[in-house]
Amino acid sequence: MSAPAIVDTHVHLWDPAQFRYAWLDGWPGLNRAFLPPDFAAASATANVNKFIFVECGCEPAQSPGEVDWISGLAKAEPRLKGIVAHTPLEKGKTVRANLEKLASRPLVKGVRRNLQGERDLEFCLLPDFVTGVGLLAKFSFTFDVCVRHEQLRSVAELARRVPQVAFVLDHFGKPDVRSKQAGSWAADLKALAAQPNVACKISGLTTEADWGRWQPGDLKFYFGWALECFGFDRILFGSDWPVATLATSYERWVQTIQDFFSFARDVDQIKLFRTNAERIYRV
Repeated sequence: MSAPAIVDTHVHLWDPAQFRYAWLDGWPGLNRAFLPPDFAAASATANVNKFIFVECGCEPAQSPGEVDWISGLAKAEPRLKGIVAHTPLEKGKTVRANLEKLASRPLVKGVRRNLQGERDLEFCLLPDFVTGVGLLAKFSFTFDVCVRHEQLRSVAELARRVPQVAFVLDHFGKPDVRSKQAGSWAADLKALAAQPNVACKISGLTTEADWGRWQPGDLKFYFGWALECFGFDRILFGSDWPVATLATSYERWVQTIQDFFSFARDVDQIKLFRTNAERIYRV
């Protein structure tokens, strides 16, 4: 088929002059503004007709300002159709006030409380966190899950406990592509996929590989296993731009995915690149 229209479910935009992103201190190549015109230039060869902004790890107190800033940028970039915002779900019942404020912003479609930095593998199963996640359903918000592969088992249990919330796993759960090892990742991903309220982003894999030397064949197992676990109704395209530029161009990432899934029926490729995202994020 010809290149399908793309809904990119994982785009970051940031400006260190506007907000403080402490994590950027260690990444000089990323420590500058990345704005809608930069994204347009990077994705110019792809048929991106919608995209979702995902929170960028600014200081937590600045997160409401980040939502308002992105909402303002969307006025000049009509393809920006949704926001996945940060909020402190570990606050339990009291996070409801935060969620009510987010619900007053029409572009907010979901929440991500980034978990990959938590050393406690069962952080997401703390009672207050489970309560906070459960509240998302009242606002029809998705929960984006950004975790290391060793945290997947706990996420599967969380998804089981809150079946009323739609979970979206970012970046395949970060398998160890660089070492070409599956380890417990494969079994834990399958256990997570057994929960029908979970979908998986086809995103972020090249930054888990050898940045300068990866080849499409290095990713084949991970693509195939995600598809086997989730099926075509629960996978969706994401670029993880501009973080992904550490290891790939936008064009190469899109081409790699298109090449791998070239065997699929047109209807299934359309699900991967567009309609699953439109359904899950309501865009």
